[in-house]
Amino acid sequence: MPFSIFYFTISVLLYIIALPLLVFLSFKPKYKESIPARFFLFNNPRFKTDNGVWFHVCSFGEAGALKPILKALEGEDIKITTVTHTGQAVAKKYDADVRYLPYEMFIPFWVKKQRVLVVLEAEFWYMLFSVMRAKGARVILLNARISEKSAQKYLQFAWFYKKMLQHVEIIYAQSEEDKNRFLALGAKNIEVVGNIKLAGEIIRTKEYTKPECEVIVAGSTHDTEEESVLKAFVEYRKQVDAKLIIVPRHPERFNSVYELMKQYASIHKLSLSRFSQNENFEADMILIDAMGELNNIYAISDIAIVGGAFKEKVGGHNPLEPAHFGCKIITGKHFHDQRELYKYVHHVQYVERDEIHKALLASEVLPPSMVEETINLETVINKIKES
Repeated sequence: MPFSIFYFTISVLLYIIALPLLVFLSFKPKYKESIPARFFLFNNPRFKTDNGVWFHVCSFGEAGALKPILKALEGEDIKITTVTHTGQAVAKKYDADVRYLPYEMFIPFWVKKQRVLVVLEAEFWYMLFSVMRAKGARVILLNARISEKSAQKYLQFAWFYKKMLQHVEIIYAQSEEDKNRFLALGAKNIEVVGNIKLAGEIIRTKEYTKPECEVIVAGSTHDTEEESVLKAFVEYRKQVDAKLIIVPRHPERFNSVYELMKQYASIHKLSLSRFSQNENFEADMILIDAMGELNNIYAISDIAIVGGAFKEKVGGHNPLEPAHFGCKIITGKHFHDQRELYKYVHHVQYVERDEIHKALLASEVLPPSMVEETINLETVINKIKES
C-alpha cells in the first residue's frame, strides 16, 4: 500500500510536467483521439457495467488477435481497452464495451470491478494491476513476452516488476525464453502456450483480381523503409516485369509516402496511383491509403516485404498473414518483437535494407513461405471462464 501511494504520487507529478507536451500532441492527427481520451478522459467514460471480462491490448495487432478468444467467450460481458487509435478501430468491431485505457493516475477512480482482467503481450501497468487486484479481479497475462532487447532494461528494475507481477494470477508466455525472463523478474505461475496469433483466422475481406505480372507488396512499412524498398524495386524492375504495392503501417503517413513514391515515379518514368482514388492495380506502383486492406493485398501478391524489421527500434511485424497467402517473405534482421512467430514461418529471407534487391532476385528460385504450427487455446479459455 505505501508503495502504491508513492507510485500514484509520482504519476501525478509526471502528468503535471508532461501537460504542455500532451496538449501539443493532442493536436497531431495520430494522437487527436487517443491523448484526449487517455490523459483528459475526453469521451472516455467508465465501463457501463461491472463483473465482466476485461481485455487490455495496445494496438492493431493485439486487438486483432482477440478474435478467436472472444468467439469462444460468446455470451460473456466483454470490455476492451486499447492504447492506440488503430487498436481502437479494431476493438470497436467486436461486440464489446470499448474504451481507451486512461493514464495511470486516473485508474483508481475510473475502473469498475470486473471478474477478470486479461492483459496482452507487454502492456505492464502497475496501477492497473494493483487496483484491479485490490478490487477482487483475477489478473491474467496472455501472450506475454519480454524481448531479448528489453530483458536487460527490465532486469535493472527487477524489484519494481516483482512488485507489479505479484498481482498477477497466471502468466501465459509465448515461449520458454519469455518464461525464463519472467522468472528472472520474480514472477510465478508461468505456463508456455505459444503465440495466440497462431489461432487467429486469417481471411480476406475483398477479392481482387491478381495482375498478370509479378506483384510485390511492402506491408506495414515505417519511415525510411519505403525508400529502401523503392530503391530495390526500380533496380529489380529493370530485369523483371513487376508492380509494387506499398501499405504503410500508420495512416498519418499516407501523404508523405505518396510524395516519396511520386518522386521515384517521376525519375524512373513509372505510373503511380492512390488506392483511395482508384481501386485498381493498373499502375506500376500503388499506395494503399486505406485501413484493413493488407490481407486482401497479400492474397494477390507473389512477394511480401514485411516492414518494421529494417529499423532497429520497431521490432518487426506479424509474418503469419503473408505466409498464409503463400507469399515469398523478405524482412529485415530487427524482428525481435516477432521472433516467436518467425519460428513458425518457413522459407523467409532476413536481409539488411541494402540487400532487398538481391533478395528479390533470389525469390525466383525459393518456395513460398508457409506456417505449419497451430495453438490450442482451450486451457486459456477455461482459465478465463473460471468464476
